[in-house]
Amino acid sequence: MDAMIEVRHLTRRFGPVTAVSDVSFTVGRGEVLGFLGPNGAGKSTTMKVITGFLAPTSGTAVVCGADIVADPIAAKRHIGYLPEGAPAYPDMTPHSFLHFIARIRGFDGADAQKRIDLAVKRTALGGVLAQPIDTLSKGFKRRVGLAQALLHDPDVLILDEPTDGLDPNQKHEVRTLITELAPSKAIIISTHILEEVDAVCTRATIIAHGRLLADGTPAELEARSRHHNAVRLAISGEAPDAATALLRLPGVSSVEPVEDDEGAGLMIFPRDGHAIVSEVTDLVRTAGWPIAGMRVERGRLDDVFRAITAPAA
Repeated sequence: MDAMIEVRHLTRRFGPVTAVSDVSFTVGRGEVLGFLGPNGAGKSTTMKVITGFLAPTSGTAVVCGADIVADPIAAKRHIGYLPEGAPAYPDMTPHSFLHFIARIRGFDGADAQKRIDLAVKRTALGGVLAQPIDTLSKGFKRRVGLAQALLHDPDVLILDEPTDGLDPNQKHEVRTLITELAPSKAIIISTHILEEVDAVCTRATIIAHGRLLADGTPAELEARSRHHNAVRLAISGEAPDAATALLRLPGVSSVEPVEDDEGAGLMIFPRDGHAIVSEVTDLVRTAGWPIAGMRVERGRLDDVFRAITAPAA
């Protein structure tokens, strides 16, 4: 897999505050990297350095072979960037703004119009092209920002909270678009919305306090959750000693009552994440408990996120 983004020992300080500390990672063609972390973790600062909006204190980023410090113009030609807040000239319309972006990207005439039309179609901006940007909703402003990032069909997309302010239908449209674009690009999505990772990301990193603390596929990260291979059991009738019996199973570490959208039940947690569904199934069958439902958890990214990013006690 081609490494289209290489972040090498990146550090950025603001006076005495270290916002990003010795961060390194790569993103290859076809990868959608979810860049996760709590507010203030260093996500946006890292993205601003990769895109050349901030100079690193030390280290560098290489985009499609061009070093953002040594050759910033060459690197930026490959980048489409949606920053946080989707800044744009408020008195412009989306139509005039996208024409402006096309010109500064070096496109004009029929080529520029073709690119603008495609960006407008991809981001569903057709109905607001003539309105001043300042009058648009937060969601439409976000889509204008996304359109400008896509206009020059870049090899690399850096998207800071791309679905911020969008309604559920608009979020689905943007996630579908990212999935469609992914095979030919390297994409970084900064987010604190964990459902975004399940929806579009092939890999995820977790950053906190300026340091990169985890890196893996969503499945690999979920496997670190205490819910990985846990069994949710719903008993429809009387089984007063069920929790006690379940705790006697060799593979079970704990049993907790749960009340959620599925109703009341028991969550049975395994030792060391090992599969316990066959043990639980055998016990249910032997005991003759009336079962309303049973399923195996694959793991929960929010467990892992909280465990990794929680401040030290």
